[in-house]
Amino acid sequence: MREVDLFVIGAGSGGVRAARVAAQHGARVALAEAYRVGGTCVIRGCVPKKLMVLASRFAQGYTDGPSFGWHAAMAPRFSWPDLMGRVRAEVTRLESLYTANLLKAGVTLHAERAVLDDAHTVRLLGSGERFRAGRILIATGATPQLAPDIAGGELASSSDDVFDWPEQPRRVVVQGAGYIALEFACLLRRLGSDVTVVMRGERVLRGFDEDVRGHLQTQLEGQGLRFIPGAAVAEIAARRDGLTVTLDVGQVLDANAVLRAIGRLPNTAGLGLEAAGVKLDAGGAVVVDAHGQSAVPHIHAVGDVTNRVQLTPAAIREGQAYADTVFGGRDSAVHPHLGAVALVPCAVFTTPEVAAVGLTEAQALTRHADIDIYSSHFRAMKAAFAGSEERTLMKLVVQRSTDRVLGCHIIGAEAAEMIQLIGVALTLGATKASLDATLAVHPTAAEELVIMRTPTRRHGAVAASRP
Repeated sequence: MREVDLFVIGAGSGGVRAARVAAQHGARVALAEAYRVGGTCVIRGCVPKKLMVLASRFAQGYTDGPSFGWHAAMAPRFSWPDLMGRVRAEVTRLESLYTANLLKAGVTLHAERAVLDDAHTVRLLGSGERFRAGRILIATGATPQLAPDIAGGELASSSDDVFDWPEQPRRVVVQGAGYIALEFACLLRRLGSDVTVVMRGERVLRGFDEDVRGHLQTQLEGQGLRFIPGAAVAEIAARRDGLTVTLDVGQVLDANAVLRAIGRLPNTAGLGLEAAGVKLDAGGAVVVDAHGQSAVPHIHAVGDVTNRVQLTPAAIREGQAYADTVFGGRDSAVHPHLGAVALVPCAVFTTPEVAAVGLTEAQALTRHADIDIYSSHFRAMKAAFAGSEERTLMKLVVQRSTDRVLGCHIIGAEAAEMIQLIGVALTLGATKASLDATLAVHPTAAEELVIMRTPTRRHGAVAASRP
């Protein structure tokens, strides 16, 4: 049996960062990954999906071109095989970089599944090799949720499967209205597929600000996306020329592909965690404290497997903090940016993009009575000039008594780029007065964030004026 200081199970963003940094601190580190190095984000998630999103936006450029004096000599033609071949090549390139950096740091890689035999023993299922580990880090991420099981469910695709579709389906039914479902639905529609979104609720993006949810749904409907609210897929049946999709409300749809994107679950099944004393919650996530420590003191977990903040940068930060704290002699907080106000910037790469940081209007009102809302709806310069109906939304949530900006919500071109920077301002405690005092950059869409002067809604007593 080999001995190591740290055994990392899972080579996603969090596991890779923790393994590499721990090795750089001098630890003997082994890492096992059953699929490919890079995890969901690099291999089958945000990176390849963002490339597909970028490809889908070229269509609008061809449409808008004549408004700007550009006239194509012939009609553009999109090739799904060409795009996906390039995407897969880029994923392979990134995976090789991740692997090279791990090996350079001195990490030993094992391309097979690992499980726990006990609280200190890790076994590789392929070779049967066993390791005695001083510390163990669980970084196995999450996996697409396929339950509830339905008749013909095996005919559907998960978000992982889309990257392996050999051709673009002409008609797609997407089940789900979260960010993964909407990103794929939107990009497929813009690439030319006929897309229907089936969702349980009345509006998309549960958990986001209500104004954002309504505005985005209207924008996507304007692009030709069809929404069927209050429904779910009940059965899928194959036929000679495609699929028949029956909904639980009785409606029947024709499709060439069904994408079920109804959530992701922590990937903990069959790892031997509970037998080793690691506690899991009702959803299968590893229960950890603020430093990622499980019920077993020398076993930690980072990333989506803990079901805390399911974002790649959060997993990276957790992996870095773990390695620095345990092997670097530093007491690094996992999420120093989290406090009374949850300042976690996030983006949904639909077109138009959605981006948010801080509290929604509803969340703010559960904490404070004196809330002012500043919002603006407008057509950005490019959209207006090209005659597009795409409208931008910008919204600020402000506590009136302190003047502090509690949240910012944007729908529009480059919203993700804007929210990264406004997130810095909010982390530093930005007030509405500080935004007002910032000189606008003109002409930009972002200038709207610093020129909104009059509240569109006010909650609570308004006798006290804003500083």
